[in-house]
Amino acid sequence: MTTGTGSGTGTGTGSGIRFDGVTVAYGHHTVLDSLDLTVEPGEVMALLGPSGSGKTTALRAVAGFVQPASGRVFIGDRDVTALPPHRRGIGMVVQQYALFPHMRVEDNVAFGLKAQRAQKAQKAQKTPRGEIAGRVAEALEMTGMAAYARRYPRELSGGQQQRVAIARALAIRPNVLLLDEPLSALDAQLRSGMLAELARLHRELPDVSILYVTHDQVEALTLADRIAVMDKARLQDCGTPQDLYRRPRTEFTASFVGNANLLPVTVGAGGIAFEGTELKVPVLDAAPGSPATLCVRPHLVGLGDGPNALRGRIAEVQWRGSTHRLYVDVQGHRVTADVRELRETPALGDEVTLHFAPEDGVLLGAGVTDG
Repeated sequence: MTTGTGSGTGTGTGSGIRFDGVTVAYGHHTVLDSLDLTVEPGEVMALLGPSGSGKTTALRAVAGFVQPASGRVFIGDRDVTALPPHRRGIGMVVQQYALFPHMRVEDNVAFGLKAQRAQKAQKAQKTPRGEIAGRVAEALEMTGMAAYARRYPRELSGGQQQRVAIARALAIRPNVLLLDEPLSALDAQLRSGMLAELARLHRELPDVSILYVTHDQVEALTLADRIAVMDKARLQDCGTPQDLYRRPRTEFTASFVGNANLLPVTVGAGGIAFEGTELKVPVLDAAPGSPATLCVRPHLVGLGDGPNALRGRIAEVQWRGSTHRLYVDVQGHRVTADVRELRETPALGDEVTLHFAPEDGVLLGAGVTDG
């Protein structure tokens, strides 16, 4: 489904989204729990999390498709909690496109604009009939679909249909663009291309706030200015992609934003101990003897001698083109290393040494702060 709702930037209410203690429940089942989150004007915020984490519910609360049990939703400076979807000034794109098969591309894109004219409550804000064709042409040009205006959806590829869906949402010139898993139905190559197109659109629409729901880490890391990590109906973490990837604050964030080795360790006087092996990583404000979790990203783990050496045996090897992914059993714990240009592949059961730089280890746990 793709919707164009409201009169867009013409309302003068500004962009930006704010969740103020928003809770959504179905009966006794809470699907979004006390969400406090702000999307700044012009920002791309990705809601990242597994199925059932509450991310789509948060987006639907902004769209007006679900009513919060408590809390308020703001778009710009307006409290829109009680407003119907068509009065919120938003565009929305979801994964199944929902183009009308009997309409040509240009008519699909014009649908939201024509719907505005039909809303008697917004007669003063309706788009003049003569402007609709210009708006449609502008949106199709922006999404690279101007040459396909007279085609029907069945004559388009999946990626082209998604571009039309985005053009329809943009035609109403929304303050806020909501994207709910918009690329999940595309294959890997099309998804990569559409990510680049969405990034370009963001540069061309610097005043539009974008809320992007996804379970795909690459999409979130590639497109978002900030990522809000959701799990079990609650916001778990929020920060820039670089911060969440390089210095995650929780085990869930570390494991969900990229791949991570998470190893149980004990804090020592000048470092940490992992299964009796002394390792050096930055440690601040953690009492000796405190349990913690060591996080090291697989691409920062090297093969061969070096600092923070760990001995283990090869449990699995996967060739991934530019890298080999090694799974190594280190004293009962599986450690993953992504190694480039591995000319001789170790055999299963071979004993190997892994290592990582002290500054590449991050400690997670109560009372632990990385330096």
